[in-house]
Amino acid sequence: DTPLRKRNVVTAHEELLVFLSGGASALMVAAAEGITLEDKQRTTSRLLREGADIYSLNTVRKHLSAVKGGRLAARCAGACRAFVISDVVGDDLSVIASGPTVGDASTFRDALDVLARFGGEAAYPAAVVDRFRRATGETPKPGDRALARTTTTLIGSRVDAMAGAESEARARGYRVVVFDGPVTGEARVAAAAHLHALLAMAQTVPCPLCVISSGETTVRVTGRGRGGRNQEFALAMAVPLAENRVEALIASVGTDGIDGPTDAAGALVDATTLERGRTLGLSPDRSLADNDAYTFFEALGDLVRTGPTGTNVG
Repeated sequence: DTPLRKRNVVTAHEELLVFLSGGASALMVAAAEGITLEDKQRTTSRLLREGADIYSLNTVRKHLSAVKGGRLAARCAGACRAFVISDVVGDDLSVIASGPTVGDASTFRDALDVLARFGGEAAYPAAVVDRFRRATGETPKPGDRALARTTTTLIGSRVDAMAGAESEARARGYRVVVFDGPVTGEARVAAAAHLHALLAMAQTVPCPLCVISSGETTVRVTGRGRGGRNQEFALAMAVPLAENRVEALIASVGTDGIDGPTDAAGALVDATTLERGRTLGLSPDRSLADNDAYTFFEALGDLVRTGPTGTNVG
């Protein structure tokens, strides 16, 4: 989080190669003038707790940064070539890693509107709000001449992960159905809708059946527990799975191997989850209310732990 030094600037006769993957918005940090690292951390943390989606979150990030929103490539006197692995539903290059090498259509006004929608301006550092209200010099926009020597190419996404899972499932003897549409929205709400779709699918395709889907859900944190979007997604299915007596195992996992601020990639849930939890005095509803899916699944031994995988596509 230090100013870009002159010795690191690419000359007109050199080429900058940029490789981006999931998590780059958090890892590549150079704060805009007048903004501290703590300002950015507090702002990001609050937006995440309020359940902001990645498009809203990165709209704010781009306007607090000296490199995001096309600014990295714009600073480059030479040519710039970027290769991107997408962890964003829709694969919008201006959102992945907060788009350091592509034009940004969003504005300071848009960033201010995000704060208003997710907690209100008073919930955020004064320096952040002041920057959005007073700052001049917008991010480079699509078609900006400063980006004329830059190319950005998508080389991997959730579609590739699903294709890999499909190939492995078929090799193991499963009939496979792939849901192309992304799973999005509040995790516990999206889980109910997705389970309904899975149950309908199970009526039409013979077993053994493997259904593959992917996406990016959100969680609005109001409790004090531990967990992540995948663990909440799985836990929200415990009651309806038991009620429908479905012979199915559902895994919800993050492709990076890290679900929320935990050491688990996600969790497993089936028709026995509810009863096994009750024997230990656990309630899915109470755990969800406290955002504590991790404790619930840890007690059952149903957390999925892969360790960090080194990539992230959803």
